[in-house]
Amino acid sequence: MKNLFIVVLTCSALLVLSGCSKTDASTAAAAGGGVAPGKGGGGRRGGGGDVPVTVATVGQKNVPVEVQVIGNVEAYATISVKAQVTGQLTDVHFKEGDFVKKDDLLFTMDQRPLEAALNQAQANMSRDEAALGQAQAVLAKDQAQARYAEAQAGRFAQLYDQKIISRDQAEQTRANSDAINQAVAADRATIESMKAAIGASRATVENAKVQLGFTTIRSPITGRTGNLTVKQGNVVTANNMDLMTIVQVEPIYVTFSVPEAQLNAIKNYMGQGKLAVRAKPQDDASTEEVGSLTFIDNTVDATTGTIKLKGTFSNTDHKLWPGQFVRVTLRLTTQQNAVTVPNEAVQAGQNGQFVYVVKPDRTVDARPVTTGQRVDQDLVIQSGVSAGDIVVTEGQLRLAPNNPNIKVSIRDGRGGGGRGGRGRSGEAQAQPAPDQAAPQGGAPEGGRKGGRRGGRKTE
Repeated sequence: MKNLFIVVLTCSALLVLSGCSKTDASTAAAAGGGVAPGKGGGGRRGGGGDVPVTVATVGQKNVPVEVQVIGNVEAYATISVKAQVTGQLTDVHFKEGDFVKKDDLLFTMDQRPLEAALNQAQANMSRDEAALGQAQAVLAKDQAQARYAEAQAGRFAQLYDQKIISRDQAEQTRANSDAINQAVAADRATIESMKAAIGASRATVENAKVQLGFTTIRSPITGRTGNLTVKQGNVVTANNMDLMTIVQVEPIYVTFSVPEAQLNAIKNYMGQGKLAVRAKPQDDASTEEVGSLTFIDNTVDATTGTIKLKGTFSNTDHKLWPGQFVRVTLRLTTQQNAVTVPNEAVQAGQNGQFVYVVKPDRTVDARPVTTGQRVDQDLVIQSGVSAGDIVVTEGQLRLAPNNPNIKVSIRDGRGGGGRGGRGRSGEAQAQPAPDQAAPQGGAPEGGRKGGRRGGRKTE
């Protein structure tokens, strides 16, 4: 019990001493006209009142009007190579993935069966030609006999008229002449038939040549070969499977879709001249290919509300690859003397977007703005500010619009002005405001120390 009483007495003494110290300090501060040491009140007056901010000047420049979407690279032409005859694949004259030119030899198939068929067709045609010659000779012989029989029939008719020969002899001679004339007509028909047979044989020969030509498969376009699906030595069936695929990459298409609301503008600007299209691969933003808009689809996709467009690129360096996704920029026109501010200057509030504009007296004004498109790190401002205005880009969280008690100090891009009123941030921070002068008398050293502490808190 005695020990408890000693502890209570000790605590009471300590409380009394603490109160006396605070009272003395306050009394000293009041008597000196300053602040109590360590309170930091001089810090709020010495440098904490000016809010350090980073600013930028509203600019004016020519801004391109563009549509930016994601597109897909599409081959200019895609050819599936198939065998047109059945046979064994004897030779492959390229490696998978090679670039080939038009008419380069790709495959060779076994030619022996088709060579034999061609030889047979040529032999049949030669036989028909020989038969035609024979029929023509028979015709010539029968024509000679027909002329003799016709002359003889005429003579016998005169002898009959003169009652030298009998009527039966005259009629027999006439019948023989008519028979020979019919033989001549038959010979002519035979010749026509043989000519037709020769035409059929010639067609068979040409077909055999074509079939034989199919045993050597050449590239129909200039492009890059794909995966080889049938290896050398296999037997392939005509028109049954793809041997491989060739894609044409010079030139090449980039297909993309834009909202239908942009259609009228695109058509109008396209009527004035070619529209430039730029494409950047997503894995290499430093590479940019430039082409032109060459195709607008004839219908709008009702499910997505977009319309398909195509840009054509020369792609001589093969930076664009079929099937690749790219960032597409379609430039419509250029807006002259557009007002721009940095992106970070525009803030979002309850009433819409606004920017803080620094006035000449270093107070700020929140101005509502209407923004346009984004251009790199800037935004186009359609209304709200003018070229030459000073807008805040960093430090907006500590600002309040139209408050004369809040003034800003402009710091440089390094942010050195964040330490109260003693940072090296610019002239506005180097000179204290008139209403923030250091108090006279009292504890000046404590006020300066408090200013440093207050400046650190403002960071």
